[in-house]
Amino acid sequence: MNKAILTVLLLVISNTFMTFAWYGNLKLQQMKVISSTTPLIFIILISWAIAMLEYSFLIPANRIGSDINGGPFSLVQLKVIQEAISCIVFGVIVTLCFKGEALAWNHIVAFILLILAVYFVFIK
Repeated sequence: MNKAILTVLLLVISNTFMTFAWYGNLKLQQMKVISSTTPLIFIILISWAIAMLEYSFLIPANRIGSDINGGPFSLVQLKVIQEAISCIVFGVIVTLCFKGEALAWNHIVAFILLILAVYFVFIK
């Protein structure tokens, strides 16, 4: 598989886990699986476990994608791609999973500007 495509795919998977690690506890609270009185240490430990999965995809993505290891992207390009993917994944998950959380026009503009940042980081 092409290193660029594999890198982006791994970053999408990584950011999906990251979004659930950061915001999943709020969804569980919304679903009444846990409550606001659930001990914070329990929430942190669950989030760390999910974050371990995130890193299991993020680290290979960076190693495969980095020009240091023969990949197609510089470190700056990798970071900007990762941030854009993070916002896109977040937008999709928030729209699908969190009722009452809608993306407004200014959120869409911000996402477009992030995608433009990816474009600009590739200009020589």
